Amino acid sequence: MTVLIIGGSGFLGTALLRTARAEGWEAAATFHSRPGDPAAAAWHQLDVRDPAAVQAVLASVAPCAVIDVTSGGADWEVTADGSVHIALATAKLGIRLVHVSSDAVFSGSRVHYDETCAPDPITPYGAAKAAAETAARLLCPDAAVARTSLIIGNGRSEHERLAHALIAGTRTGVLFTDDVRCPVHVEDLAAALWELARSDAAGLFHLAGPDALSRHDLGVRIARRDGLDASRLPSGRRADTRLPGPLDVRLDSRATQRRLSTRLRGAREFLGGLGDTGIKWV
Repeated sequence: MTVLIIGGSGFLGTALLRTARAEGWEAAATFHSRPGDPAAAAWHQLDVRDPAAVQAVLASVAPCAVIDVTSGGADWEVTADGSVHIALATAKLGIRLVHVSSDAVFSGSRVHYDETCAPDPITPYGAAKAAAETAARLLCPDAAVARTSLIIGNGRSEHERLAHALIAGTRTGVLFTDDVRCPVHVEDLAAALWELARSDAAGLFHLAGPDALSRHDLGVRIARRDGLDASRLPSGRRADTRLPGPLDVRLDSRATQRRLSTRLRGAREFLGGLGDTGIKWV
């Protein structure tokens, strides 16, 4: 019983394959430009913008489930249309779909968002992700659509690499003190997605940690965990810039957590506690 990871060469896809290997599960994976570890899975090159290619790969692999973790950022053809092609193919072939979405589908106007909240995106990326999850739910009523937040873990996430680069002075910029999310550890997220893939649970799920941190607070925790000088992290307020996007978006994952055996740890736990630093907890 094979599960196909679409976008398997990325950060989350690699974690999903690592979990499968550890548990002895069969997995195949797709890549766009470069395959991952050849020992981790059977790799299939795929451009999700090509609906015929999507259907051909799914028909060839014949998986029992697909976990779609691909994302092209604000590129509508990849993030939105690509997910539509995947949903259409899984529906046609009778394959279970687990679609991974993002907290970017929300504007931040209400701060706290549970699974009953409708998308109200304010960025091109958020709009593409909202379109993708809407298509997945309409075309595959039995699909699981899982929204997540900032993904951390193993020192290789975008956020960990950025904190290191800012401290080293190899990148410029600031970490915002007013841009708040609910980080999740990549291993917890991978385990939860596998749990969904191996179940028949359908609908919307929130897979984020219970702790809400600003991006600067997150960077401080990463730096201190790794023995770096956190005082070298530059800070600023997103509200003082013209950068588009929501400020405070907190995914409420409590309803999902009650349905899963996988425990989603908070950043305070997996990065280590720092005492009272003004961090805003959910």
